Amino acid sequence: MTSAVHQAREALGRALRDLRRESGLSGRGLATMAGWHSSKVSKIEYGKQPPSPEDIRTWCRLCRAEQHIDELILAARDVEAGYVEWRRRLRTGTRARQEKSQSIEAETALMRWYEPVLVPGLLHTAEYAAAVLARVIAFYGVPDDVDAGVSARMERQQILYRPGHRFHFVIAQQALRTMVGDRDVMAGQLDRLLSVMSMARIRLGIIPADAAYVVPSNQFIMFDDRLVQVEAVSAEISVTQPREIALYERAFTALAGLAAYGASARAIIMGELDRLRASAEEPDPLTHERAAPE
Repeated sequence: MTSAVHQAREALGRALRDLRRESGLSGRGLATMAGWHSSKVSKIEYGKQPPSPEDIRTWCRLCRAEQHIDELILAARDVEAGYVEWRRRLRTGTRARQEKSQSIEAETALMRWYEPVLVPGLLHTAEYAAAVLARVIAFYGVPDDVDAGVSARMERQQILYRPGHRFHFVIAQQALRTMVGDRDVMAGQLDRLLSVMSMARIRLGIIPADAAYVVPSNQFIMFDDRLVQVEAVSAEISVTQPREIALYERAFTALAGLAAYGASARAIIMGELDRLRASAEEPDPLTHERAAPE
């Protein structure tokens, strides 16, 4: 078990302990009333044993705190399912992860996606996707299925053309500059962004490089108001607690307020394309030095 999961279990245990103490029950008294082993209460309260949904219902009922049942069950599910290490998520390769995303996206009417460093996956060209997935495979040491992963990612993009789905992407200007693959791959990706901007279901905003800092942020994807996915270095985190989702919604609104849209966003992308093409025309200083006469 990762330290993050253990810390989350401890936090849940503290919340349950607070309810028990507020009710005036001792740990032994609660265990006796519930028909549990005498050590079960302390194991749950100190994060050593995860409570089941039925455990939580019994706990809250005996502590006369039934109003907290739904919230605590959600919290318990977040602890056990909301933090999945990449080595486990990608243990069979990258295709399965793409298929999981496809299922979630199909159930989402409004997807809001913020990316500070890379272009969002649903907007990738095949070449850009291949370069990204190759680095993921190399970094995590998972099975090499780049071709299958790219194919699945391209299949995911069909959702962009289906009625009943809307997309709001906000990306930092740095995402247009992060070199993925080579210059040709980047040029193709920037052209792709210019083309998708004309799609009625897609709203694409770009935060200029000199925009002010207004809100703590990291990469995240919002699926309606029911789920937020965050891709950390070690794991994928799924957030389902309403109060946490509300914070991500506030953050997305603030980030979207910084972004340029329409003609202004197009101008930023065109500027990055011009910069990319200009850099391709510059001579390589090492090559030039070697070619110079001695």
